[in-house]
Amino acid sequence: MSGISIAIKRFDHAAGLDNPAYATEHAAGMDLRAAISEEAVLAPGERCLIPAGFAMALPEGFEAQVRPRSGWALKHRITVLNSPGTIDADYRGEVGVILINHGDTPFHIARGDRIAQMVIAPVSRAIWKDMDELPDSARGEGGFGSSGKS
Repeated sequence: MSGISIAIKRFDHAAGLDNPAYATEHAAGMDLRAAISEEAVLAPGERCLIPAGFAMALPEGFEAQVRPRSGWALKHRITVLNSPGTIDADYRGEVGVILINHGDTPFHIARGDRIAQMVIAPVSRAIWKDMDELPDSARGEGGFGSSGKS
């Protein structure tokens, strides 16, 4: 598997925390950790921004997608609010994760907790082409739910 080089700048409040890292050999996403000094409590229905403690310079033609952790979603109903969050190649600020508690009990987040995963992906740029008619397809203009149940 090939990789790309990404410049990273660590902030002081991330001292002692690991860089984003893949948990297993074939993991698609890197774990992001909470770079907080005190425990955060996310009340039911509440959202918050948790800093990840670093900024990066993605190569042109790439983005980073911030995605929820499946275990937190299943067990605690905690997810990334704008999932997937997109980090553009020209952004140089601190990476942060917007979490929301869809559960019915408060959720505690400690320093160093794995709060989300980040996937690095190539980006394609669209070029629009105005047409009077679009080519036919099997689905046609069928909207939401038009393909039936599987």
